[in-house]
Amino acid sequence: MPEDAHPDENEAESADETEDQELPEDVVEEAERLTRLAREAVDDGAVESYETRRTDLLEDHEFTARVRDDDEGETLVLHPEEWVEDGVIRTDRIEDTDRAVEASLSGPGEPEEWAEVAEQNDELVAAIADAHGEVHANNARKLADFMGNHYARPADTATSAELQEFLEWYYPRNAWPTEEEKAVVETSLELVFETAEKRVPDLSS
Repeated sequence: MPEDAHPDENEAESADETEDQELPEDVVEEAERLTRLAREAVDDGAVESYETRRTDLLEDHEFTARVRDDDEGETLVLHPEEWVEDGVIRTDRIEDTDRAVEASLSGPGEPEEWAEVAEQNDELVAAIADAHGEVHANNARKLADFMGNHYARPADTATSAELQEFLEWYYPRNAWPTEEEKAVVETSLELVFETAEKRVPDLSS
């Protein structure tokens, strides 16, 4: 930090940059999350669903998305719809490149953070296996994989909305559950929180 810079001034500058960005930060984060889900989905229907949700999200702000692949890896690029004609970006329509927003899709994130989350999830799944058996433990592992891969958080921190996303989108399309596992999945999710001694989120919404 420059000697004459004041912390409050730097924070104000950062806030100004966020305000100047056309796309709200939560929209950017959701677009990135949906893109990652689409990339990791094994079912064509799930891929299409995630990409459609991303398109609808960005259309509200008159933006669109593409993935750029270069030497540094893959990057999600969000830019105004007006730059595109017949699916091709028209460079003559780009007046200000700062209007675009980019998010890297490459790399595993912070190794220490991922390792800590993985360790917590492994311990929780093992505890469920010991107390409640393999079927519930398998469902817990599927939730742990979902939360770890998509949110970089332990399974027992899932919100009601995230559990609904897991049950409605991830579980039937990407988790490959057995009939026995599907029959008890909601009970398994409740056991995740009970085992962690946490309040069970509402699964009915």
